[in-house]
Amino acid sequence: MAVYTKIYKRDISNINKKFETEKIIGFKGIKQGIENTNYLLKSKKNKFILTIFEKRVSKKEIPFFMSLMDQLNTYKINCPKPIKSKSGNYLINIKNKSACIVSFLNGRDKKSLNPKNCYEIGKMIAQMHLSTSKIKLYRKNSMSIKNLNPLLNSIKFKSKKFTNLEKFLKNNFKDIKKKWPKKLPKGIIHGDLFIDNIFFKNNKLSGIIDFYFAANDYFMYEIAICINALCFDKINSKFKINKQKIRNLIKGYENIKKISAKEKQSLNILCRGAAMRYFLTRLYDYTNTPKTALIKIKDPREYYQKLIIHNNLKNYKDYLK
Repeated sequence: MAVYTKIYKRDISNINKKFETEKIIGFKGIKQGIENTNYLLKSKKNKFILTIFEKRVSKKEIPFFMSLMDQLNTYKINCPKPIKSKSGNYLINIKNKSACIVSFLNGRDKKSLNPKNCYEIGKMIAQMHLSTSKIKLYRKNSMSIKNLNPLLNSIKFKSKKFTNLEKFLKNNFKDIKKKWPKKLPKGIIHGDLFIDNIFFKNNKLSGIIDFYFAANDYFMYEIAICINALCFDKINSKFKINKQKIRNLIKGYENIKKISAKEKQSLNILCRGAAMRYFLTRLYDYTNTPKTALIKIKDPREYYQKLIIHNNLKNYKDYLK
């Protein structure tokens, strides 16, 4: 989440006219994240999240996200529920951009996870995958390894921090794409389960947010994303893989949904692909985000380190022992 588009009291007045929710009396920009503009809206009794969709989200794809969250709520997956306007639409227009309002999810993200948290996250992911396998929606994953070529070609390698990276990235990208698995179990995945998208309340998992990268892809790719995002520890300025967290994440998942032998054999290449994705998106944001944006840019070098670590691992057992 972030703030690119600024809103004012007159915009809140228009929102109050369009929705039957309690009157919004306060609003505040949310700085975390990097993709869309987000505001916390407050009424006397409740809170809501206003999301204004920015460049990376196509307007024609937004109904997919709204319907997905709506249906996940029916399957008792704790996530924000989209709110329809008086005219029965999920989307409104703010500053010539599409926007939506969703319910506020109680809880907050943690600064760090322990192995027990990872076990609970694994269970939740499996429950979500079982639910999405019943949901008849489809969206191509725009952030899959097959679709990252344009992003790689658009990155400006001019910064002194990122010299000599171009050759490394292109060689790794070519190798990952060549070895990418085929015909693994698939369905709708969240696609961006970072620590700030997972909420806890009273030290118990309370739900997940930010479904705007959700798409149809390999279920095991979701686990690879989570290993990258949740199962490394930062010691000083270096990242170290935490195999106990990985074991717990997978144990929690398999408590609900079994992982096939073929999926396990694909873990390393999927982890490399997930690391490549976030390395590229962060590099792009680092070199292209306007300085005027109210946003906290994430350091791309984190995923350079993680990609090297994955390159030195070979098989499923290497992630557990």
